[in-house]
Amino acid sequence: MSDTGAEGAAEISLDPEDRARANLYGVIGRLFYAPADPNMLAEISRGEQGDEGQDHGSGLVAAWRGVQEACRNAYPAVVRQEFDSLFIGVGKAQVSPYLSGYAEPMAPDRFLVRLRDQLGAFGLGRREKVFEVEDHVSGICDVMRWLIENGHGLAEQKQFFENFAYRGVLPLCVAVQNAPSASFYKWVAALTWSFFEIEKTAFEMAGTE
Repeated sequence: MSDTGAEGAAEISLDPEDRARANLYGVIGRLFYAPADPNMLAEISRGEQGDEGQDHGSGLVAAWRGVQEACRNAYPAVVRQEFDSLFIGVGKAQVSPYLSGYAEPMAPDRFLVRLRDQLGAFGLGRREKVFEVEDHVSGICDVMRWLIENGHGLAEQKQFFENFAYRGVLPLCVAVQNAPSASFYKWVAALTWSFFEIEKTAFEMAGTE
């Protein structure tokens, strides 16, 4: 799915909360990587992704249900057109899916260098024939999913989240919400915002225990 090669997780036992977190990172990453196809729209609308967020607070539950409703009412061709208008565009996209420009607008190259160094330390790298740069939001989400599924501790998850995910993802969500052609992806942005805020709070609470 992503540009980081963060797949092939080891078979380890995860508690239901961590499994839900990993699944939701995967769903968000997939939705930002390519327009949802009919199968994915149907799976989300039926809740087959697992009702992610049920135990994480009413805001995330409401955002997830909003995405489900958007999927029920979506036409794949319209979602594809919206995705192309938002993230690909003709000449220039309305919204960049690359986080370095949001996280460090004055020094995006420095952000990308640090990200690549961190991915290298994890043993992850960009796949062949993948054109997206490593700071694509879908790649960042896949790294978070990989960290959870491979049993990396909360301290390591928190470090990557704070250094490479949170600072860029929230401004991206704002950009999507403000984009003229956004409709379906406003719901995706709302879900992403809510989930990342809950993750931030959870990491902070874990750090004080």
